[in-house]
Amino acid sequence: MKSVVIKKSGGPEVLEIEERPIPNSTKNKTVIKIHAFPVHRYEVLTREGGSPSVEFPKVIGIEAVGEVYTPSQESNLEKGRKVVTFMGGLGREFDGSYQEYALVPDNIIYPVTFNGTWIELASYPETFYTAFGALKATRISKGQSLLIRGGTTGVGMAALLLGKALGLSISSTTRQNSRKDLLYTLGASEVILDKDNHIETRKKFDGIIDMVGASTVEDSLAHLKAGGVYTLVGLLTGEWLWKDFDPFNNLANKYATIYDSSNVNSSVVDELFNLINKKQLHIPIAKVFKLDDIQDAQRYVMEKDRPVGQVIVTND
Repeated sequence: MKSVVIKKSGGPEVLEIEERPIPNSTKNKTVIKIHAFPVHRYEVLTREGGSPSVEFPKVIGIEAVGEVYTPSQESNLEKGRKVVTFMGGLGREFDGSYQEYALVPDNIIYPVTFNGTWIELASYPETFYTAFGALKATRISKGQSLLIRGGTTGVGMAALLLGKALGLSISSTTRQNSRKDLLYTLGASEVILDKDNHIETRKKFDGIIDMVGASTVEDSLAHLKAGGVYTLVGLLTGEWLWKDFDPFNNLANKYATIYDSSNVNSSVVDELFNLINKKQLHIPIAKVFKLDDIQDAQRYVMEKDRPVGQVIVTND
């Protein structure tokens, strides 16, 4: 089988394709035949050496979609069962998705029902799970208003689709006029321009999901209604700290939290895919690559003005 092995940190050239034997299943680890996986910007950071906990050599990649190839001794999944896997140390503590087959712990393998293509399925797991979790963390109810800051990110678009499906009124932000039509097409009730870290509206919202981060937190909280919840998900600007943040001025009668998808709940995965299937939810896919072109895929995902959407690698 083909595996993309990183032996040392560096540029895209360190993504080397290597022939390896297909692994054998164990007592509690199953071999998955990987059909497709998305490429993420933070996987580029890992490849560059920006994830100190990741030791090389390593096959990176934090999620994959495929089918059971060889079940573990303890697995109740049959060969050929459609599954997704993500997070839980995949591509970080042990070899991940940038390969044709992977040995994966049973506790992070989730059987799913989905009738689309493998490429379409690959656009969902981590991105939609994060968006769904962020919506739950924001504690927002049908009929209420939600602001999504960073609306054309993958999680931002997923939150828009899921929020609409749950009966929310969605306002979404973008920094580019040219992307407003896309957000309206996906179902935004309002698209607001974000200029110099300030959104061009005086409205306030029942909840806010923020993919931008520290540089905009004060402006975001200024648009949160009393009693509302602000949920930080992303850090697009690369700033980690809320500098000179005054909680008494910015958090009076408001609530702030963060959400990430590190701890995956199988019942939430089931709930998520039931909603995806019922409402036929899809976000754009910008481009599809073959595994042999993984270097180009990582270069492409980092391009500044590329088309909006997921970057997918297929093994088929």
